[in-house]
Amino acid sequence: MPEAVLFKLPALFATVLLGWAAARWGWLADGAAGRAKADGHTGADPARVLSAAAQYLFIPALLFRAMARLDFAHMPWRVLAAYYGPLLLMVLAVYAVQRWRLRREAGMAVSTGTAAVPATRAVTAGFGNSVQVGVPVAAALFGDPGLAIHIAIVSLHALVLLTLCTVLAEVEIARARQRRSAGGGSIGATVRATLRATLIHPVVLPVLAGLAWNLSGLPLPAALDEWLRLLASAVAPLCLLLIGLSLGRQSLHGTLRGVASVGLLKMALLPVLVLLSGHFIFHLEPLALSVAVMAAALPPGSNALIFAQRYRTLETETAAATLLCTLAFALTAPLWALVVARF
Repeated sequence: MPEAVLFKLPALFATVLLGWAAARWGWLADGAAGRAKADGHTGADPARVLSAAAQYLFIPALLFRAMARLDFAHMPWRVLAAYYGPLLLMVLAVYAVQRWRLRREAGMAVSTGTAAVPATRAVTAGFGNSVQVGVPVAAALFGDPGLAIHIAIVSLHALVLLTLCTVLAEVEIARARQRRSAGGGSIGATVRATLRATLIHPVVLPVLAGLAWNLSGLPLPAALDEWLRLLASAVAPLCLLLIGLSLGRQSLHGTLRGVASVGLLKMALLPVLVLLSGHFIFHLEPLALSVAVMAAALPPGSNALIFAQRYRTLETETAAATLLCTLAFALTAPLWALVVARF
């Protein structure tokens, strides 16, 4: 395990532990409950408030800034194809299997509350912690040349996965609403509702806005760029706190099977697929192949929890997968480092 990662992981776990302690001892709830009681209202769930802040304020700033600053002319497209090809195939396969299982168990009675389950499991199995863990891993193992390749992979990570899984989730929710409506609803109405929910969305809308700004050729004004950077810097600690809050309020009973499945898919199967794709199909150079494989082997990222909380499904399982797989990464990272060293 690179020394840079050994210094990074305790900070991640300490932030999660802080969120867990806040949930267990009511540090955030007590003040909110007291004010709500004085006003005669039911207090808002602090975790929901923080999650909404991440979804509607901080993550959109991160996505817009990343998209607006992306340099399409100098992207390592072969590396991205070798990485994102297997990743998208696996994510879609997980989604298809989970959707089939949900249909088999619930039949046509899939509710809007469970319709997002397949997309949530898919994004958890595919979304890696490419910044808090991935950046120090790439810098420590491969130096500046490898870090530059890793940053190129990171630049599209949230844009691709969150957008894809958002579309999948919104389509399933629209179908569930159509089936449960009195008249079944028209196909045209379902399509319009799906498009509206997908486009006016805190993930998709800032991506499209950032793309439009990028294509306009206008640079981001320095003041705007600094403001967006400041908002985006809140995403990592806030997401880690939310993992702790989710774990502190819920029992892990019944989640470990799902966590194990996510861990095997994300940290074992995906790096193998990327290794095969990069070596045999795209014939990547050794450094590029090694960086792509290590990026694929990263544990699930905390943005998957924000996705789960938006759709209010599998929140505890997603939080547990993020934390436990990050712990397991301390063991799997040296193994994958040995594998890529052979290249």
